[in-house]
Amino acid sequence: MSDDNKKEENKEIAVKDLKTEDAKEEETDNDIKSETKQTQVDKEKDKNVSVDTKDNEKTIQTEVPVKFKKIVEEIEKMSVVELNELVKVFEKKFGVSAQAVAVAPAGGAAGGDNGAEEQSFFVVELTAAGEQKIAVIKVVKSILGLGLKEAKDAVDGVPSILKEGVKKEEAENIKKQIEEAGGIVTLK
Repeated sequence: MSDDNKKEENKEIAVKDLKTEDAKEEETDNDIKSETKQTQVDKEKDKNVSVDTKDNEKTIQTEVPVKFKKIVEEIEKMSVVELNELVKVFEKKFGVSAQAVAVAPAGGAAGGDNGAEEQSFFVVELTAAGEQKIAVIKVVKSILGLGLKEAKDAVDGVPSILKEGVKKEEAENIKKQIEEAGGIVTLK
């Protein structure tokens, strides 16, 4: 009977640990959602705000041509998920891609095999957060050892460089983890 009691006690401890872990994850998700809402409120406040500079006053606003005004207003009302769906529709409908275009290095000839030396250090760049933005924030936070706000800022500011001077193996590992979470990473 003593073994049964120990097994039952171990089960209870495991269940408590899982509940605690779930509560921490839910708290992190709620923090991210709260910060996202606050960021949206701040962006709304910043629209058409004047900023004083040394010589003159500069207004932060984008002029939208009249013919596009209705479209832009509708897009502004969309959620991130809806915007992602819209981008996918455009990609399929018009045969285009919303991803950044990779530019060849200035010194090399395109398609040339001159000194085909393998690159040893990479720059890891997050090019898109994808649909699972919260999951990407969590991965960026854990990989880079950042705080929640810093990780969120890095994901919100795409394209953003996450790490520089990284060996190939580590860069590929970072890319794999972020892409599993739903983000898009480019190694340069």
